[in-house]
Amino acid sequence: MTFNLDTIGNGLVFADSLDKLASALKAKPGGTAVVQAPPGTGKTTLVPPLLVNLLHREGHLRPRVVVTQPRRVAARSAARRLAALDSLAPVKGGTSGGSPGGRVGYTVRGESRTGKDTLVEFVTPGILLRRLLSDPALEGTHAVILDEVHERGLETDLLLGMLAEVRQVREDLLLVAMSATLDAPRFAALLGEADPDGGSPAPVVDCPSALHPLSVEWVPGPSLRLDGRGVARSFLDHVADTAAQAHQRMLHDDPQVDALVFLPGVREVAHVAARLRNRADHGTEVLELHGQASPQEQDRAVSGRSPGGPARIIVSTALAESSLTVPGVRLVIDSGLSREPRRDAGRGMSGLVTVSCSRASAGQRAGRAARQGPGTVVRCYNQQAFAAAPEHQTPEIAVADLTGAALLLACWGAPRGRGLALPDAPPTVSMDDAVEVLRELGAVTAEGMATGLGRTLAGIPADPRLARALLDGAAVVGPRTAAETVALVSGDQRAPGADLTRLLSGLGSGSGPAGKRFAEEAKRFEAIARKGGTAVVHSTPHRSPTRDEEPGFVVALAFPDRIARRVAGDGPASYLLTSGTRAGLPGGSPLAGHEWLAVAEVSRAHGRDAAGTGAVIRSAAPLAADLALSAAPDLLEEEVRARFDGGKVSARLERRLGAIVLSSTPVRPGPEASRAAVGEALAKRGLSMIGWSDAADAFRRRLALLRNVLGEPWPDVGEAALLSRLDEWLGPELEALANGKPATALDLSEPLRRLLPWPEAVHLDNLVPERLQVPSGSRVRIDYPDVYGHPGEDHDVGRPVVAVKLQECFGWDRTPRLVDGRVPVLFHLLSPAGRPLAVTDDLASFWSGPYAQVRAEMRGRYPKHPWPEDPWTARATARTKNRM
Repeated sequence: MTFNLDTIGNGLVFADSLDKLASALKAKPGGTAVVQAPPGTGKTTLVPPLLVNLLHREGHLRPRVVVTQPRRVAARSAARRLAALDSLAPVKGGTSGGSPGGRVGYTVRGESRTGKDTLVEFVTPGILLRRLLSDPALEGTHAVILDEVHERGLETDLLLGMLAEVRQVREDLLLVAMSATLDAPRFAALLGEADPDGGSPAPVVDCPSALHPLSVEWVPGPSLRLDGRGVARSFLDHVADTAAQAHQRMLHDDPQVDALVFLPGVREVAHVAARLRNRADHGTEVLELHGQASPQEQDRAVSGRSPGGPARIIVSTALAESSLTVPGVRLVIDSGLSREPRRDAGRGMSGLVTVSCSRASAGQRAGRAARQGPGTVVRCYNQQAFAAAPEHQTPEIAVADLTGAALLLACWGAPRGRGLALPDAPPTVSMDDAVEVLRELGAVTAEGMATGLGRTLAGIPADPRLARALLDGAAVVGPRTAAETVALVSGDQRAPGADLTRLLSGLGSGSGPAGKRFAEEAKRFEAIARKGGTAVVHSTPHRSPTRDEEPGFVVALAFPDRIARRVAGDGPASYLLTSGTRAGLPGGSPLAGHEWLAVAEVSRAHGRDAAGTGAVIRSAAPLAADLALSAAPDLLEEEVRARFDGGKVSARLERRLGAIVLSSTPVRPGPEASRAAVGEALAKRGLSMIGWSDAADAFRRRLALLRNVLGEPWPDVGEAALLSRLDEWLGPELEALANGKPATALDLSEPLRRLLPWPEAVHLDNLVPERLQVPSGSRVRIDYPDVYGHPGEDHDVGRPVVAVKLQECFGWDRTPRLVDGRVPVLFHLLSPAGRPLAVTDDLASFWSGPYAQVRAEMRGRYPKHPWPEDPWTARATARTKNRM
């Protein structure tokens, strides 16, 4: 029953760390541990059979160890490798075979190779998540290994938190997390918190690197890696040419060298692979490795070169970065790019974007070249770009759409992830948006707990919106068509020209690997649709969609916020979505000109394809107007929209589907709509719509100084505060505006007085008088500062100013102060011609000092005016000498 670890671990570096891991796990029943070991050391191969052996020694006759791998190809490859090694070491108490399905098996979406004798089962994280929902205690499973936790995939992060809770009721459950980077202490702390004894992190078992010497070459391309349409074609040509030249050079010294080329996505892989087939040495085999390749193609790419077989160049996405070991690779060509999920909350979009890969990812890729001997990595970018890249990959939970995760958490009984020990908490805004989508689907209650429908949707391996569309759509267009549409949208096929219907037709009639895979997915979804017929349909259309309209109707059911209508006057490729986002179709799209579209995918973009909108439609299907309304009844609304532009209030009766205006008819505005329009216009454009008369502005400044110096109860008369209290001080005027009075005919002086506090208001003119009487007898206007402060702040933010002729202040030995003596007046002393001579808030000091110099300079220029030697005793006057 046990595994022969000596045979399985022969030549694997991690074999030397098995005793340390065994001791850590045996320290107490149901132990936890974190394994930190670089790729290629053998941790994925050795840790699962080690756990089987430990469990067997504890008395479990048929222990079951489940191992998660982030990708299907990795799960199949790991199972195949362990099964093959196990077949070389016959054991007592069981049978071993060379292929999965016996003691070692795997389960991925749409495929399972396990049996009654299976001891080690490799699965994808999504498979284990759904098992947990149906069996929260994981009965029959004795150990769980979470591999590649450093990749920070959303599902793996959720598993960490959920399994931590499982261990609180299953103290016998072994739990091991495995990381290929130095982030292990982070996960050790999380697993330690889950330990029933608590208080300390889980033990970390390290393993030395298995790398041989690695040389690094920098070969940046002549142009930028990214342009307005994504990865530049010229850069892809550079990667292909660099790979061909480097491989030819290394083959000259060692004919056994294989190469591995890293690119961000399927399109880039196909382009580079095609160019390599024309540029590489004759006889070199060029293989593609990505999620859209068939299982057979994937397995062939990750298998070693057959004896005497041709040299190989494997062109791959990030599949081969850390969760797979490709035998024979001694040369890595790295584009330095990766494709990561991103969510644009403002536009209501989510999808994959191309970014520079992290430095940790670049290190993982480079290490692939030095697993079996000295290797070389050629980076098709410069050292500055490498230094500017982020240290680690962005956790998916921080940037992805969280609708599916929110539903899983609700079904688990931890709405929004509350109480779960997750590596990172989900962003509040993203989670709020996700929960709102689930409420609209009927998947969660107002409190965020899963409904019966929500649990049904959680069991469907697709986004909850697509899962709901599968059930609702099957009732209208039939299970088969609904299943085919959902299978296509939930997959990773890119629709040429964004035409989803054309892609659906091509896959449905195709017999290639993509067509076969699509047919299998559609068959699975069809079976689910036939079983899940209890869903409540949102709305039944008035007529049945035609065959050409059916895919668009199903997409619209899934994403009503992405129903789009062509924008008149902006060309045939510009569309407005019900969410309010504008997006363009790719150039040459056969969908251009359709009045309505159901959009399955939209992402931020620039350049020609975005049609000046900032976003591009990646996948869509035509949709009829009446079906659009049937698919999104909750977005359909009819209301009177009034508008005020400073003159009269106008109104229109608008019928809208979300942000899309279906019809607009002039109507007479009612009193409430008119008043609301005035308030909305003022809130948007400010009180400048009415304007401040000189009197109103002066009064407002006086109040502002009182507020700034004394605080309450004097009112805040800043723009924001006034707009927030319109009804309190401007009510009658708002009514007048709503009834047709022009905004420019209003004076805000009297309305402001409604804000005065009583009885304090009786002291207003004493505290902040409008004018100040000077020694000459003149009453001079006080200019108050245009500053709005708050109580407790520094009051020296602006002074009341009196601008007066110098001769009118003779004999004034004390500077007047306002606001109960708290604020001195600042004097601008003027010449007889009204030009400034001095600025002071200390008249006594001015007469004693600077005045003498001013007198010497000015008496010759203005001889008709008095310039006495002694200003203290001189008569203050506004007149000339002759008129005194």
